[in-house]
Amino acid sequence: MTTTELRGRLLLDGALRPGRILLAGAIITGVAAHKLARRGIGYVPEDRRIFRLLTGMENLRTGLDRHGVTDARKQELLDKVFAYFPELRERRNQAGGTLSGGEQQMLAIARAMMLEPRIILLDEPTEGLMPRMVSQIRQIIDVLHREGVAILLVEQNVPLTLEASQRVYIMEKGTVRHHARASEINVADAVIQQYLGV
Repeated sequence: MTTTELRGRLLLDGALRPGRILLAGAIITGVAAHKLARRGIGYVPEDRRIFRLLTGMENLRTGLDRHGVTDARKQELLDKVFAYFPELRERRNQAGGTLSGGEQQMLAIARAMMLEPRIILLDEPTEGLMPRMVSQIRQIIDVLHREGVAILLVEQNVPLTLEASQRVYIMEKGTVRHHARASEINVADAVIQQYLGV
């Protein structure tokens, strides 16, 4: 790309314009976040962004109380999440901000699951978590896979990523430096050592 072409793609704030993003054949580039959620995209941000003053149950209801969901279906979804994350059942009446980091991560994932998404974007879900919580996150990724939910996982935990993923993309400063099937690379590979220093 020439300098002139690059300059033409720059916005006033210095960011590049995104390319076309499609979901099930429909262009979703620039679609508002609440509309993306309605289209079946769940998002679990790196900093979790739970509602700290709301209880665990109130946080879950932000994804659960939506048009067209019957009371029976709401209960099914809650029962499913509480089966995966028993700690959330025990702390459902506790303010989100008083939960541990691992419990807040569980709550953020559970809230996204309430939307019954087609795809979930998980941004650094295991960052700062103790091994037991990391193992639970790994298990829930498997559950989501079995249920047919696509997952875009951004993660620096290489062993977990290789176990949980079908394809791996290694990025540096916004540029894809390497990509392959997860089954074709391992933690000891030179490309992993070069970019992730494992």
